[in-house]
Amino acid sequence: MNDSTYSTKYALIYTILVALVLLAPLFYYYTYMKHIHSIQNELFLKEKSLLIVKAMQDYNQEEDFFEYPRYKTFTSGLYDESFKPIFSLLDYKLKYFKDGYHIDGNNAYIIVKLPNRRYFGAKYLVVKNTISFAVVYEKILIILFAIVVFVFILSVFFLRSFAKPFQKMNKQLDNFIKDSMHEINTPLSIINVNIDLYNRKNEENKYMQRMKAATKVLSNIYDDMDYLIKHERLEYKKHEINIKEFLQERVDYFSEVARMKEIVIQTSLQDCKTVYMNDKQLQRVIDNNISNAIKYSYENSSIDIALYIKDERCHLSFKDYGVGIKKTEKIFSRYYREDTSKGGFGIGLNIVKTIINKENIDLIIESEPKVGTLFLYIFPSNSHKSL
Repeated sequence: MNDSTYSTKYALIYTILVALVLLAPLFYYYTYMKHIHSIQNELFLKEKSLLIVKAMQDYNQEEDFFEYPRYKTFTSGLYDESFKPIFSLLDYKLKYFKDGYHIDGNNAYIIVKLPNRRYFGAKYLVVKNTISFAVVYEKILIILFAIVVFVFILSVFFLRSFAKPFQKMNKQLDNFIKDSMHEINTPLSIINVNIDLYNRKNEENKYMQRMKAATKVLSNIYDDMDYLIKHERLEYKKHEINIKEFLQERVDYFSEVARMKEIVIQTSLQDCKTVYMNDKQLQRVIDNNISNAIKYSYENSSIDIALYIKDERCHLSFKDYGVGIKKTEKIFSRYYREDTSKGGFGIGLNIVKTIINKENIDLIIESEPKVGTLFLYIFPSNSHKSL
């Protein structure tokens, strides 16, 4: 995950948390604004009821008829003591019959008590309109949106500012690793060549075997560091790989390293399938698993490596009998080492996780402390072809 993605991700998480915290005060603000809006509507209906009463007061009894006031923004009607309509423009059946202001869903109305027998025998005047809280909802959404945007921008800014010292430190560390690799590669190659030349001319001895095993361990660490530095800018082309032959070759390569601890690598390799992926990436997966199995196995034990087909998918497993893993959820974090006494940089399994995620390879881990660990890789059915 690059720095930009990291800051954006955590800024988004922080923004969501802040928004959730603000939901309570926003809810109270929303309730308050609805109450204010309702009061404003009540005042509006009272004002209109006064207009109707005034119009009835101004009516001259000598006129032939009274033209009842009609308005677009509200409707009204006159009712007797039993709330039977004398004259009504309402298309709504009243739910509440007590004088005062009432709200029923989106319907709001006010009941005004009239003097007895003064206005066409009516006892009550009802003035109604439709109340909408859309304005309140709009204000709440605008406020929430403004807060979210402001907090998100502020979070990204501060996270990136806080991350600058760590970015600088990581860059220095990367440069140090690059320089170190250049310095390590040449002497490592010279040692390997001279050991091979010595073994050709002389009989093998345990000292040379130990040196050879040590250089292979160093080579595996070197390959991990090289991949870690280059994988983001290089394109790893895929091709068909005979996984059985490839796996056997890597087992043979690490056999000397295993013998250093009197560990026997036992294999059960079926004619699986050809896997379609990059050979360097497949090597990183296999090498890190074999290397870790050797590193964390007890002396005079064994490592079981199996390759087989199940449910038309290629299965590759590595089982050791060693110290086991206490926190399997952390082992893929970069630079994490559960047992610092075993050495290493804590980058191998992080590389493995990156590769298998990209290739859609499933991983199952079973581990018990002081008993051993099983890593099972299940390749996708579309990643291989039959031999």
